[in-house]
Amino acid sequence: MNFMVPIKGKVQFAITLDPTVWIFDDRRIDLEQFFHTTYEEIDEDTKYLQGMGKHWSREIMEGSTAPPTLKAEETFSLKKELKDTLGIHFKHFLKNAEPHEDATTIVFEQTTGEEVAIPYDRLNDVILQYSLRGKPLREDGPIYVLFADGSNVKDPIRHVQAIRIE
Repeated sequence: MNFMVPIKGKVQFAITLDPTVWIFDDRRIDLEQFFHTTYEEIDEDTKYLQGMGKHWSREIMEGSTAPPTLKAEETFSLKKELKDTLGIHFKHFLKNAEPHEDATTIVFEQTTGEEVAIPYDRLNDVILQYSLRGKPLREDGPIYVLFADGSNVKDPIRHVQAIRIE
């Protein structure tokens, strides 16, 4: 199975997605948590600024200290994520492809020869799932398309091999 998923059509830059490396992407979402609890996406720049502000305040109050080793924490975190069902918002990738202003539709091309089209204004609702309980989606993947409202959690769009912007 080819795990590469091209984004093509009305985009400035045709790009190719590789879901096999998204496990290392900080924007990943634990889908079990996302659909069963309240989830709030935090902008990476805001998260960085908040962290730096806390660090600065701590250094002012306590003085500078050597940071602890994070090797054990990173290993634990990665082991946990290797068992999770994970996804990532599609908007992060489409932003890099720079869609044309006249884009009206997102089409998901499937390996079965079928296509599923949704209006472009639903872009913020699209989540690309790339793992199920820590395993890549080999049989009917490489990605599933889910909607943030949870309307197709039980029956996601499967067999997605390409994404076309029209």
